[in-house]
Amino acid sequence: MNKKMKILFASAEVAPFSKAGGLSDVVGSLPKILEKDAEIAIFTPLHGCIDKEKWGIKELENSEMWIGFGNIQHKFKLFTTKLPTTDINVFFIQNDWYFSCFQEVYPKWMDTRYEHERYIAFSLATLEYAKALNFRADIIHSNDWHTAMIPLYIKANYKFDDFWKNTKNVFEIHNLAYQGVWYEDILDFANMRKDIVYNEWGCEHYGRVNWMKGAINYSDRIITVSPKYAEEILGSEFGEGMDYTLRGHTNKLVGIVNGIDYDVFNPETDKNLVKNYSVTDLKLEKVFTPKEENKKAILKEFGLEYNPKRPLVALISRLVDQKGLDLIRAAENELQNMDADFIFLGSGDKDYENLFIWLSNNTKNIRAYVGYNGSLANRIYAGSDFFLMPSKFEPCGLSQLIAMRYGSLPIVRATGGLENTVTGYPLDNSNGFKFWSYDGNSMKDAIYCALEVYKDSYTTNAMRKSAMLADFSWKESAKKYLEMYKSIL
Repeated sequence: MNKKMKILFASAEVAPFSKAGGLSDVVGSLPKILEKDAEIAIFTPLHGCIDKEKWGIKELENSEMWIGFGNIQHKFKLFTTKLPTTDINVFFIQNDWYFSCFQEVYPKWMDTRYEHERYIAFSLATLEYAKALNFRADIIHSNDWHTAMIPLYIKANYKFDDFWKNTKNVFEIHNLAYQGVWYEDILDFANMRKDIVYNEWGCEHYGRVNWMKGAINYSDRIITVSPKYAEEILGSEFGEGMDYTLRGHTNKLVGIVNGIDYDVFNPETDKNLVKNYSVTDLKLEKVFTPKEENKKAILKEFGLEYNPKRPLVALISRLVDQKGLDLIRAAENELQNMDADFIFLGSGDKDYENLFIWLSNNTKNIRAYVGYNGSLANRIYAGSDFFLMPSKFEPCGLSQLIAMRYGSLPIVRATGGLENTVTGYPLDNSNGFKFWSYDGNSMKDAIYCALEVYKDSYTTNAMRKSAMLADFSWKESAKKYLEMYKSIL
């Protein structure tokens, strides 16, 4: 019997315990599918917002550990529980100074130096606790800049440590825009071997420490969350100043489309919906009645009048530049006059929050909820006819996958994972609408196209069927991850 490989996942957030974006969904879902082929441990910070009682999170006996950073000793403790519906151990690293004092995963207005200290502390504590638990990982799978220090520590501080000598590093880029850049003195705080790592083949980038560059240079595989994004980041437009480095590592760069958890996002069983439904309830020549019931309910919830001939367009997003919200601003007058209703949900930059609030208060057909509410988000997915994602760039995108699962047709800018996952009308088996140029007119044209198609219920339902039957579960993606792991062992 072949021995199972051991995989250690390190991540700043893990669903369902802590969630700020798609990263948490990936780390909370992918290990479930890999469990039968690998022994897995997940390490994440014990943020103050995590409900220990709800998830049965308990402290391990004698877990207290002191680790030095700079000339100061910091105290850590280790807590654990199982990932729901699995036998996978999730380990939570507790530290009062860096994590448990906050009620958010990524607190706003944080001092940049302090933010670097938080994730340096988490990364080194992860390696030390893995040793203490004797979890000798074959693969360490680090995610984004928050854990990009791990491959550097393995390369430098643990260079002659037998425990880690056979461990391979996989580094996953969920968003290249956030690289973790600070001044050279942060390496003194990290107690990292500067003579090894601080050079152009390590983490030095234009006279600064760049953690992501270090992870790219020192990892055995670099993963992006879609094949298209793996191509795009090799050029200057999407490369964020890292394209030159990445072009030197194309031999270890792989793009794998993320999936979603079909047990969590399931219109058949979702308790948030007023009426559950599946693709079998969809008859091409008839009204999709259960979905219409959800549409009526969400329109009522937002104070909009139901009209069966008038489509509902939804947008659920972090309110940041990346998500193409300046196109909403550019097209706001035209959106108000379209024969459609709009519901927006999200939080982020104050400028965009204020725009959504103004539109909600001053238009007849646009309503917004500023904040995040998972239950409400699912009701919006189920009630909407179309789902708008005008992203400037999108490494993968999970919202369009969830929308399709609920029979809401995406209207997307064809970039990154949106290009890989949405088949644009009028192609065979189309499951959404695409536009290519990043401007308000192109987005409006795509929305107008969707509104015209909506008048033909047969075509709309055929597209809904294609969307709901598309398989974006983790099953296929997990196979590719497993093949990638095996290829480097």
